[in-house]
Amino acid sequence: MALSFCGNDVNKSGYSVDDGMLNNGCFVDALNLVPHVFLLFITFPILFIGWGSQSSKVQIHHNTWLHFPGHNLRWILTFSLLFVHVCEFAEGVVSNKMMDTNHLHLFMPAFMGFVAATTSVVYYHNIETSNFPKLLLVLFIYWVLAFITKSIKLWKFAMYKVGMRHLRFCITALLVLLYGLLMAVEINVIRIRKYVFFANPQKVKPPEDLQDLGVRFLQPFVNLLSKATYWWMNPLIIGAHKRPIELKKIGKLPIAMRALTNYLRLKDAYEDQRTAENPERAPSIWRSMYRAFGRPILLSSTFRYLADLLGFAGPLCISGIVKNLTLEESGDAAPDKIRDTYFDVHFMPSSELLLNTSVLAVLLFLALVLQRTFLQASYYVTIETGINLRGALLAMIYNKILRLSTSNMSMGEMTLGQINNLVAIETNQLMWFLFLCPNLWAMPVQIVMGVILLYCLLGWSAVVGASVIVLLAPVQYLIATKLADMQKSTLEHSTDRLKKTSEILKGIKLLKLYAWENIFCDSVEETRGKELTSLKTFAFYTSMSIFMNAAIPIAAVLATFVMHYFITKSGPSPAEAFATLALFNILVTPLFLLSTVVRFAVKALISVQKLGEFLQSDEIGDDSWRNGEMSVPSEAAKKHSGATKAINRKRPLRYQMDNYEQPSRRQMRPSETEDVAVKVSGGCFTWGSNLPTLADINIRIPTGQLTMIVGQVGCGKSSLLLAMLGEMQSISGRVHWSKPPDSETFRQETFSRNRYSVAYATQKSWLLNATVEDNITFGSPFNKQRYKAVIDACSLQLDIDLLPFGDQTEIGERGINLSGGQRQRICVARALYQNTNIVFLDDPFSALDIHLSDHLMQEGILKFLQDDKRTVVLVTHKLQYLIHADWIIAMKDGSVLREGTLKDIQTHDVELYDHWKTLMNRQDQELEKDIEQDSQTTLERKTLRRAFYSRDAKNQADDEDEEEEEEEEDEDNLSTTTSRRSKVPWKVCWCYLSSGGFFMVFLMMACKLLKHSVIMAIDYWLAIWTSNHSNRTAVPSANGTCEVIEGRRSAVDSEDSFYLTVFMVLCAAGITLCLVTSLTVEFLGLSAATNLHHNLLNKIIHAPLRFFDITPLGQILNRFSADTNIIDQHIPPTLESLTRSTLLCLSAIGVISTITPYFIVALVPLAVAFYFIQKYFRVASKDLQDLDDSTQLPLLCHFSETAEGLTTIRAFRHEARFKQRMLELTDTNNTAYLFLSAANRWLEVRTDYLGAVIVLAAAGASIWGLDCGQPSAGQVGLALTYALTVTNYLNWVVRNLADLEVQMAAVKKVNSFLNTESENYEGSMDASQVPETWPRDGEIKIQDLCVRYDPLLKPVLKHVNAFIQPGQKVGICGRTGSGKSSLSLAFFNMVDIFEGKIIIDGIDICKLPLQTLRSRLSIILQDPILFSGSIRFNLDPEQTCNDERLWEALEIAQLKNMVKALPGGLDAVVTEGGENFSVGQRQLFCLARAFVRKSSILIMDEATASIDMATENILQKVVMTAFADRTVVTIAHRVYTILTADLVIVMKRGNILEYDKPETLLEREDGLFASFVKADM
Repeated sequence: MALSFCGNDVNKSGYSVDDGMLNNGCFVDALNLVPHVFLLFITFPILFIGWGSQSSKVQIHHNTWLHFPGHNLRWILTFSLLFVHVCEFAEGVVSNKMMDTNHLHLFMPAFMGFVAATTSVVYYHNIETSNFPKLLLVLFIYWVLAFITKSIKLWKFAMYKVGMRHLRFCITALLVLLYGLLMAVEINVIRIRKYVFFANPQKVKPPEDLQDLGVRFLQPFVNLLSKATYWWMNPLIIGAHKRPIELKKIGKLPIAMRALTNYLRLKDAYEDQRTAENPERAPSIWRSMYRAFGRPILLSSTFRYLADLLGFAGPLCISGIVKNLTLEESGDAAPDKIRDTYFDVHFMPSSELLLNTSVLAVLLFLALVLQRTFLQASYYVTIETGINLRGALLAMIYNKILRLSTSNMSMGEMTLGQINNLVAIETNQLMWFLFLCPNLWAMPVQIVMGVILLYCLLGWSAVVGASVIVLLAPVQYLIATKLADMQKSTLEHSTDRLKKTSEILKGIKLLKLYAWENIFCDSVEETRGKELTSLKTFAFYTSMSIFMNAAIPIAAVLATFVMHYFITKSGPSPAEAFATLALFNILVTPLFLLSTVVRFAVKALISVQKLGEFLQSDEIGDDSWRNGEMSVPSEAAKKHSGATKAINRKRPLRYQMDNYEQPSRRQMRPSETEDVAVKVSGGCFTWGSNLPTLADINIRIPTGQLTMIVGQVGCGKSSLLLAMLGEMQSISGRVHWSKPPDSETFRQETFSRNRYSVAYATQKSWLLNATVEDNITFGSPFNKQRYKAVIDACSLQLDIDLLPFGDQTEIGERGINLSGGQRQRICVARALYQNTNIVFLDDPFSALDIHLSDHLMQEGILKFLQDDKRTVVLVTHKLQYLIHADWIIAMKDGSVLREGTLKDIQTHDVELYDHWKTLMNRQDQELEKDIEQDSQTTLERKTLRRAFYSRDAKNQADDEDEEEEEEEEDEDNLSTTTSRRSKVPWKVCWCYLSSGGFFMVFLMMACKLLKHSVIMAIDYWLAIWTSNHSNRTAVPSANGTCEVIEGRRSAVDSEDSFYLTVFMVLCAAGITLCLVTSLTVEFLGLSAATNLHHNLLNKIIHAPLRFFDITPLGQILNRFSADTNIIDQHIPPTLESLTRSTLLCLSAIGVISTITPYFIVALVPLAVAFYFIQKYFRVASKDLQDLDDSTQLPLLCHFSETAEGLTTIRAFRHEARFKQRMLELTDTNNTAYLFLSAANRWLEVRTDYLGAVIVLAAAGASIWGLDCGQPSAGQVGLALTYALTVTNYLNWVVRNLADLEVQMAAVKKVNSFLNTESENYEGSMDASQVPETWPRDGEIKIQDLCVRYDPLLKPVLKHVNAFIQPGQKVGICGRTGSGKSSLSLAFFNMVDIFEGKIIIDGIDICKLPLQTLRSRLSIILQDPILFSGSIRFNLDPEQTCNDERLWEALEIAQLKNMVKALPGGLDAVVTEGGENFSVGQRQLFCLARAFVRKSSILIMDEATASIDMATENILQKVVMTAFADRTVVTIAHRVYTILTADLVIVMKRGNILEYDKPETLLEREDGLFASFVKADM
């Protein structure tokens, strides 16, 4: 057939223009081609030149992206234009088919129009990116021309009476409208930007964010298409394969999303509610949230409504397609089409449009694409708003924390826990509520719409089905609330279990030495049992919830069709049946989600209430007074304020003013008053309760001098410092800070002093989570000399050298655990380093031993601070330092007893002076005793050294493991890195499943497959039934007799009832299988969790001691907390969801392929696309998830640190710096979270579009297949319904896969611990062969003993020989690291004895079972360890002794009276770590514990290192009397403790150097022992 533009009709020439040019339809169409050709001719050269000049490699930096006015409208109109052109083209092709010859003019202009419209948008985008608006003139001309030519065509149609009933008229009218609107948009750009026709064009700069190269989050700045499809995320997600995504890569947040911006918005909305009439009224948080963030929520809701309405297009299109196909099948096609001819060409009637199945298929595709785009846009907007809200709330909470009154914190009105909950839980609850809130108003609309449509389709029977869904919704809600309750109780049990586990791990050495592991292990198992019981209930409810979700649609469909059968006495038609199925699938989602949304709404209400209470709590007074200008009247400081928990409140605050007269004060000389840095006059201060803590305070702190505050514990020394800092509430009186001298000529420092900040070191040391250096400099500029001087003054250099990275090591909450003394010295160093005029030190010596205290006093306070002429206020108990004080304030019971110089006090208050003198002498004696080789500090350093001793060896081993999984950083070999990072850890998955038990795994698999087969069977049966029904109804009734018809009807009835019965049976089976499946998955997960935890606990508790030396405690605890929690609660639902969505997708694709084999052709490219999408997404998602997690922790820590160190931060005046840090941390975390949610949108948009293509392919294949006579209409309906479900489940497959990958890491970590070697508990002798009374005498032979901690390490004891007779008292001494402790561990077979042996009472200890050996010896360790529980439990956890024995032991340890005085006696409570007893008392309890175990051998490992003289004397006495008949081996810390021993062993570097009676050794002048004793005296 020849092609010609105007057609080759025989009887009529298309080229004649007899009736006038414009009356020739073909000429008008040719005219319409002109604008399109014009545009293509002009724009192509420009585009090519443009593209050539900036080669594709160089991406224009995004700061040139600038939207012209009307940007979004232009994109929307252009897309509509493209759609209309497609319709015009299709209409042209169809009309052309009706003609005798080909008329190109019917569809050619439409095709060219489509090309031109596409070009216009590409062209526009390029102009916009290069910001060259003059070129837009081309587009303006094009729109004008197109508008004119189309208008002529429309005008001609109207003249010839072509109207709305013709499709071509409607299309032309739409095009005229669109061209007109686009022309208007173009005029508007000219009007605003004035780029042409105006003298001075407007210069526009890109937004500030885009000029900053650090901003990488481009969603707000890209064009509409990229916004909708997240195209700008491609480089990031695909690049994640080569290099993991790091914080650098995701850059900064755009200004509008930063926490500060949003905080100001929220704060304004909050403060605006405070009116002048009612300033006290609490503003409503809900209203502030609505004012600040209401608009985006409304936008999101609009998107959501649009998406929901478009969602109903699916069922309607399916209904239309199936209906038309049924008609075609039965041959009831529409009667002959009317031929409408104008301009000698055929015009298609508009009514035919929706009868065309192909049109419906394309509409279905477009509706799906649009619906998904709107839905993802709605999600994105709510998530962005939620993140903005969270940032704002965090900033609000933080600002409030910095102003919280201290008494609130210390009086327990506001605990750290509450603040942490606000930050970690309440803000997230509100954020999640915001994510879900559009559902609150979108869902009811969706449900109502769905029910109306169902009613239109199937009448009342559908309403019955819908009511099944609606009635079961409350049950869902009930289950959801039950789940939340169960989660709470599970959490309580797991907290309890964690507490027990961490106690075990902290005291593991003791447990092993006493052979108590199993007792404690059982107690953990018992708690775990309770936890598992609530987990079982939790699992049950979860599976119920999953079951409801799967079974409700089946039940609804069953109810509907059964009702339909009883009402109409026949089955449904295919069109009705499958539209109904699709509608039910739509309805289930909102009903299932509604329960979740309602639950979140309830939680959000509670969170807002808590936030409101917090924001209304008391604040500290305004402290403008510290600027020295004004003294504080009592009112200003009255506003609530307070102190750290360091203040001792154990004493009742009673007033003893009458006990002494207040000493008469000297009148101050005028010159003196000027030299006062701080002056308090008539001060009376309180901690919140109106009982004054400090009363009648009149003191002065002289400038540039050292003032000391002394007094007994709890007399208000710390409170006095805090009162001066304005942290306490003032009842009366005032604090006056004088202004420092302005002329600071005497300072040659590089940086000037910060005038009003006070360097303050609290009693309870407070460290930041940062490096040692950051903790000391604390935000001041780094000055090397000064830093060095401070480190020396605080003798920190040795400690720093021990740390793995020197002063760059992280310490603090998440860093390395330092001992009390080390922490305190760092805090003092911080106060010294700060360049402030005034330094407050609150008992800086409390945790230091005597050497360090002296050094700090001399070098730090007297030399460093006094040389600087700084005013120092020192609170101390060490009276020997009073001689250095320039001014002394003595306190007693909350008031000042004396004030003056030491001379004044000596002359005026002899009694007090004498009292001090006796105390000083006592302290001096201690000082003499204390100077020996192993001070407390050395011990602390030793612990630190042991902690890192060979963590390196362990780390190397760990690194090797890590490297197997992660690629080397610098290796850029793409293929290997890609495959490594995108592999699903199948091995770990198998390990997880196998720990659940093979039977359960098999059961789960079988149930899952059966369930999905049955569900497919239900739908397939429905297809057969309905197709059958439609064929029967279509049989023409011949003019036979009535009886024939009757007979046929009864046959039909019986057939229908048969179909119905099978249908009911299948549905019942499906529902049952849903229940069984959901239960098997959950209980598989539960049994896996049970086994993994049980094995982990047993492995770790029986691991050798070395394992605990090299594995950080936090790492082990993590396995029991975070990882166990993931295995318990997160993996089962993920696994369930993954298997369900995968099987659904596979079954759907299977069904479609069976019905229309052509579909497989389209499937191949789709599968490839899907494979790449999921592969890229999983890697990127994992990285972003890690970034989100790793940025959240510092943020939470920063909040808790700030709350703990409030007084310090405020004294230093560093609030602004901390606020800044908080905003940075919040923004970093929000950036990671935003990118993570944008990546999820990226995935969902892509999988949704893939799903839409699947629907289109399925529809196309079915429609073409019908021409070849393949599927029946019912089967087409089935295929399309299934294709629609695929769109919903594709992204879940990928998301669940990504989640499972992250969660399986927990299983992997637990697994790595399961491979540790256990100690060999068996031994070569049987426990029954060991005599009951062994060891009876306590004779010890050590023969050629060699010991090491690990086969990889050097030996610590080399060929040691010794013989200890029964009942001997032996002392072992030597310097740190000489092997003393290793020897004590060797008695218990705790270390690797690789040569030689230890024989106790004739038995080689290496042959004994460990349990037997360790339960027969006793040891007292250097660190006293008590466990939470009762005193009885601590003395005798095995519960083998009677009370008399226990009281006897307590009496021997001199504790009997104290324990008797406690409530409950032996059953009195011991808190965690024994914190409610002093260190000395704890050590005595350990002694009693050793005595309770009547063993003939006692080993004391430096047991007196951490106790005071008095306790030590008790201990020595007890050992001599109570243990007179036992063998006692003492590892000495203070040499004089072993002078009375029968035998002394001196060790050096793992060898015995001297071995004799102490008297003999002392006679050797040059001996090591003699030198130790000399040093000690």
